Amino acid sequence: MSPILLQLMIEVKKIKDLVLEKLSTDDFLVDIKVSKTNKIEVFIDNFNGMSIEKCIEISKFIEGNLDRDKEDFELYVSSPGLDKSFKVIEQYKKNLNKEVEILTIKDKKIKGILSEINNNDIIVNETKKVKKERHKKKQTEKIIHKLNINNIKSIKVKILFK
Repeated sequence: MSPILLQLMIEVKKIKDLVLEKLSTDDFLVDIKVSKTNKIEVFIDNFNGMSIEKCIEISKFIEGNLDRDKEDFELYVSSPGLDKSFKVIEQYKKNLNKEVEILTIKDKKIKGILSEINNNDIIVNETKKVKKERHKKKQTEKIIHKLNINNIKSIKVKILFK
């Protein structure tokens, strides 16, 4: 392994350790990204919603524990945002009983209510309007999907605009 790659891995671990030190029981780490230009992105969340104050607190803590004299860096700490796919099981738990949009690894699209999480499997209840017979109105059909999270390419909370 190259020394540069090894150094990046050490930095991610150090940042992860710092973040975990500041998280409360309802907070969770979603992702950490460190670019070759030392742009550090930390994504955290909370089961009750992440506050900007908590993001600032963690950002200041990380910055206070890294040495700018050794290496310059950019640091961003935020929640992952609704437009990002889930990365950790805690995001599934946080969004239980909410409407989600899923794209499977076989490119099948599913929209429904995330109703259950069991180990690495989820249950999504989809409601579709389908035409059962000729000349009849569309009827509502409920479809229950059991998916392993390893077979999901992306899953996001469905954003409703009114």
